[in-house]
Amino acid sequence: MKRFSFSLQLLLGLVVGVALGFAAKVWDVTWLAETLTQVGKIFVQLLKLAVPPLVFTAVLVSVANLRNVNGAARLATKTLLWFLATAAIAVTLAIVLGLIINPGQGVTLDTSAAKPVDTEGAGTWLDFVTGILPTNIVTAFTEVNVLQIVFLGVVLGAATLAVGEKAEPVLAFSKAVLELVQKALWWVIRLAPIGTAGLIGKAVATYGWDLLAPLAKFSAGVYVGCLIVLLAVYPTLLAVFGRVSPITFFRNAWPAIELAFVSRSSVGTLPLTQRVTVERNGVDRDYAAFAVPFGATTKMDGCASVYPALAAIFVAQVFGLHLGIGDYLLIAFVSVVGSAATAGLTGAIVMLTLTLSTLGLPLEGVGLLLAIDPILDMIRTATNVAGQLVVPVLVARSEGRLDEAVFNAPPQPLDDAPAVRPAAVAKPATA
Repeated sequence: MKRFSFSLQLLLGLVVGVALGFAAKVWDVTWLAETLTQVGKIFVQLLKLAVPPLVFTAVLVSVANLRNVNGAARLATKTLLWFLATAAIAVTLAIVLGLIINPGQGVTLDTSAAKPVDTEGAGTWLDFVTGILPTNIVTAFTEVNVLQIVFLGVVLGAATLAVGEKAEPVLAFSKAVLELVQKALWWVIRLAPIGTAGLIGKAVATYGWDLLAPLAKFSAGVYVGCLIVLLAVYPTLLAVFGRVSPITFFRNAWPAIELAFVSRSSVGTLPLTQRVTVERNGVDRDYAAFAVPFGATTKMDGCASVYPALAAIFVAQVFGLHLGIGDYLLIAFVSVVGSAATAGLTGAIVMLTLTLSTLGLPLEGVGLLLAIDPILDMIRTATNVAGQLVVPVLVARSEGRLDEAVFNAPPQPLDDAPAVRPAAVAKPATA
């Protein structure tokens, strides 16, 4: 397999998975469908296993690393502003697309048969805000509550900055744990071609067109909306504001975007996203150590902007409810400021629930969309990760922290585990 690049291995896994899933569905091969399901399930479980220590140490270290970066406050502010700006653009396009295609118009579904949804702790803004604060540190990790883990990482990272030299042992330990988790997770990522075959094969064998047909317009809308953001919005921003080639960017970033598509996890893709950002896109290592983990847990243009906007319009039309201009503005507001609710894990149920409850729409609408969520989550997560790669390039370019020689060079191979290297010395901004 070493004769094939990692990207090609992922593509082969995708093709094999589709073929096996199609065979399992057409000829009703139960054992094959079950095998694909278990392979995909094991791969996702391995990714999720690393989530608590990875998120906690990555956020803690990324916040602490800001002390090594000249103009850290300016970089952090620019990063956050770009996160908000791209989210606003994405949700605006989604609303316009929704008004054009009317995804729920003419759709007749038995709303009484909608699957019940557990919305406890995720139904209102108050629940969302209070849910960020952990009542028990151990529970936050055992229940994999990523929002609470991110909160703990930010607080302790800020505390290490405030304490200074006395906190060095804690910071050194966190860096060591982060390196260990990333190394182990990279071994899991190397299994992605097999995991890809299982995940895609399961989706084809389990869902197929029969389930998508009643929701075809909505499903197509989500894919079209995400593709517009991926192939029109991001390239325009890179060309106009970043003054870099969008084609070169996507060539460099493709392995991370492809893995995000099949794994449906921004956090699970984090080690690969980090490598692509530094080793292929040429972003300064110290800045990337902050921006990439921060983005993996808060930057969700697919899950938190495109999808909730289209889903809200769909649910309103299915239930025969009218949305006014104020409601559309509220959708945009929720999408821009509520991205962290998705927390980088598979699915966007929390964000959708938050949007529907804010608009006063029936939460049963979430249940109507649960069945096709895995299929939609693929393109949503790919969009998320692409955005998490675009923003560091834009900010690094504006701050003179983008190595154009690395960016324009032939892509570095990603087949081997990343070497442990000391962080690069921060350079003063030149632009």
